[in-house]
Amino acid sequence: MEKVDVVLGLQWGDEGKGKVVDVLTPRYQVVARFQGGPNAGHTLEFEGEKYVLRSIPSGIFQGGKVNIIGNGVVLDPILFREEAEALVASGHDLTRRLYISKRAHLILPTHRMLDAAYEAAKGSAKIGTTGKGIGPTYTDKVSRTGMRVGDLLGDFEATYAAAKARHQAILRSLGYECDITELEKKWMEGVEYLKRFRIIDSEQTINDLLAEGGSVLAEGAQGTLLDVDFGSYPFVTSSNTVCAGACTGLGVAPNRIGEVFGIFKAYCTRVGSGPFPTELFDADGERMCSIGHEFGAVTGRRRRCGWLDMVALKYSIMVNGVTQLIMMKSDVLNDFDTIKVAVAYRMQGRTVEHFPYSVEGDVEPVYREFKGWKCDISGMRTYEEFPAELKSYVEFIEEQTGVPVKIISVGPDRAATIVR
Repeated sequence: MEKVDVVLGLQWGDEGKGKVVDVLTPRYQVVARFQGGPNAGHTLEFEGEKYVLRSIPSGIFQGGKVNIIGNGVVLDPILFREEAEALVASGHDLTRRLYISKRAHLILPTHRMLDAAYEAAKGSAKIGTTGKGIGPTYTDKVSRTGMRVGDLLGDFEATYAAAKARHQAILRSLGYECDITELEKKWMEGVEYLKRFRIIDSEQTINDLLAEGGSVLAEGAQGTLLDVDFGSYPFVTSSNTVCAGACTGLGVAPNRIGEVFGIFKAYCTRVGSGPFPTELFDADGERMCSIGHEFGAVTGRRRRCGWLDMVALKYSIMVNGVTQLIMMKSDVLNDFDTIKVAVAYRMQGRTVEHFPYSVEGDVEPVYREFKGWKCDISGMRTYEEFPAELKSYVEFIEEQTGVPVKIISVGPDRAATIVR
């Protein structure tokens, strides 16, 4: 039986997973998304075009490959329809290649309202939700009151009406008034559109394929440090973004996991609230943001920027069992005289080298400095072409983590990807 290889982010999301999945897809028969919702945007660029995917797996552009939205995903029919129709309009046929799990939970119009109401109620303690209804949908899932894609094939009207009434009672108790008439109309239209696709028992489909010797690439969303269990809680997402999430989000056993591709930027970014030990508030941070175009693909929000955090990176590698590292956006650091990497934290008068339970409060990074490579690497296509300073940076990361850096991205395009 074949293994499932996993691609996931090792930082706070936005690492460039979409591009990597697109590059790796030719090796696989199936690409399956295992968690998250339309709050995560995967950006891909090739042949002069730019695409942003929110729910559809990033293998959809490689012809002939099956793409599966797994049971761990939460799906908004409105946003799904918008995304799918945009792809169809650009010449990508989806109906034969995109399958949806019956067990994936649906984001209802009232989930969006609940998201806004809960966030408003937090006041200054807001966590920076995207307002897409992700959290309330996962809340319904674990409280066993959720609505799933498979319900569209049964007594859909009664299930939806019960969920809507329950949500409206909560909204009234919070004093949150809203009119969902127009949103609900679009949602119902989205539901009808969604029914055009193959709605399957995805766990059976994937395991049957593996038993026949087929190959599967599991695609994660967000990043390890946003994992609901292992991230910087409560400033996290509502699902398990780590490798174990591929097992529960697709219905595959732990012994079926093969390679684990861990993706990280050559520096760090974070969107929204929450701790960020290496965050920069100076000109270097502004340059990273400007050169790296660090604005959310879905939300448009500015990303906070900072130096690479080796403490956090080693922690992410540990909890995921990463076997291969992939470094993105190396070219953003082309013009920096000095590049820094945090190798420890100073907290409460002591030096900490392991990622702690909490990184809030007075945390001072302990930096190791490297000489910048000070040249444009975006046109380079082999590792041998790299300047000695960049090779030194890569080798330091490998030495610190004990994991090889197998792929290095030097630009946004599919072709600007170096495989060692």
